[in-house]
Amino acid sequence: MGDPLTPDRMIAILRAEGVRVAEYPGWRTRRRDDETGKPFGPVHLLLNHHTAATASLKLVAEQGRPGLPPPLAHGHLNKAGLLTLTCAGRANHAGLMAKNAYDSFYEEMERHPHPDKSTGTVDGNDVSYGFEVENLGDNDDVYPEVQYDAWVRINAAFCRHYRWGAESVACHKETSVEGKVDPRGPVEGYGTRGRFMFTPTILRQDVDQRLAHPASWSPPQKEDSVSADVERKNPTYSAGAESDAIPAPRNHPDSAENKYWPLESYLRFIAEELIRQRDAS
Repeated sequence: MGDPLTPDRMIAILRAEGVRVAEYPGWRTRRRDDETGKPFGPVHLLLNHHTAATASLKLVAEQGRPGLPPPLAHGHLNKAGLLTLTCAGRANHAGLMAKNAYDSFYEEMERHPHPDKSTGTVDGNDVSYGFEVENLGDNDDVYPEVQYDAWVRINAAFCRHYRWGAESVACHKETSVEGKVDPRGPVEGYGTRGRFMFTPTILRQDVDQRLAHPASWSPPQKEDSVSADVERKNPTYSAGAESDAIPAPRNHPDSAENKYWPLESYLRFIAEELIRQRDAS
């Protein structure tokens, strides 16, 4: 467990882990503490979600949903792998957690039981960080590899800071007494692994692998792909390809909030568009 991070410290640990971070206007003071009269923390775990929507950054940060005031998470991870921080205090993301499930993450047990409301409940908004990952959640929408890689890094950054193990990484469907199903869906790939279906167990295994290495580590890549680590040794490549310098495509749902992309994300978008057009023809 631990005290909530200051905004500056949160940014620092995420960037140290290799996460691209943006700040939503007002996120440093946006919180649900005052409205509910309940403080945020101490924190004991991370809770992962999918947005079930596209162009969802503003919804998460300041619009909310009917009957659920914002902010809806501490951060929003888009398809291009950019994490936008949306809240530094208590957020409306977790709802009630079944106590048997909550205890299994608090105690970092190797197995996590199905949430059982009869064991009691815990207000998850008090005790967990929440991150919304952009995906329709229909089991067809794909998490791009750059997005999943950032997802693993985000969870590892908090675990590394608090000295938690990967068993402190939870998914909404593992704690909810309301039958939530998120997150779910296919992942394009990760490291040397090809396409796979997301599961909480796989996410925890990938976080655990990261925690066994320094924060600067990157997973090995497929033999037939160009190593990003080798390319980044070239300062010209780093300056041009890793900065948010290219105007976002006008037809992308995130273009209003994320106006500029790095080269890698832009090329990935073009490739995916070409594949979609091929498959539709």
